[in-house]
Amino acid sequence: MFTNHLELIAAKLDHVCAELDGPEHLASLLDVHVEPGWPPGEYDRDAQEFFRDRLQEGGLGVVGWYGWYAVRPVNPDEPSILVGAAGYIGPPDDAGEVEIGFSLMPRWQGLGYATEICRALVENALADDRVKKVVAHASPLNLPSCRVLEKCGFHSADVDEETGNKRFEILRGNIPGV
Repeated sequence: MFTNHLELIAAKLDHVCAELDGPEHLASLLDVHVEPGWPPGEYDRDAQEFFRDRLQEGGLGVVGWYGWYAVRPVNPDEPSILVGAAGYIGPPDDAGEVEIGFSLMPRWQGLGYATEICRALVENALADDRVKKVVAHASPLNLPSCRVLEKCGFHSADVDEETGNKRFEILRGNIPGV
């Protein structure tokens, strides 16, 4: 999947297993440069293990419903750069709901990449007729993520009393042309 400036690559089981072995293994497999400090933000080892386990259970049929790698092409003489990770918590549930998340390496924040990723994930999810609602969660203190979600058409729905995170959602009928 491509955006204006990025290639989004659906994580397969071998990608996540390589990543768990170390970022250099993922870099080799994807033929990208991975900057020091990988993984970004909330895309931590627990998230990687969750994706690995779900991909093991679901096989090829669930590829694309978990992790995605955001890659910024540079030029033909240089390796592309892994700028972030994003994805879904899984396929749509029985109510047609799917949850997204995204994390960027610090160097690539504030450049519009998160908005591109978010829009692509929403469009990709809504291409599946089973999806009726896309949700996301963000700390109210994480103003950049909240702004990205709002730019992409999400509306604040409520606050999780346990975590204090805001729940954002977007309904299929609320997006022009979808």
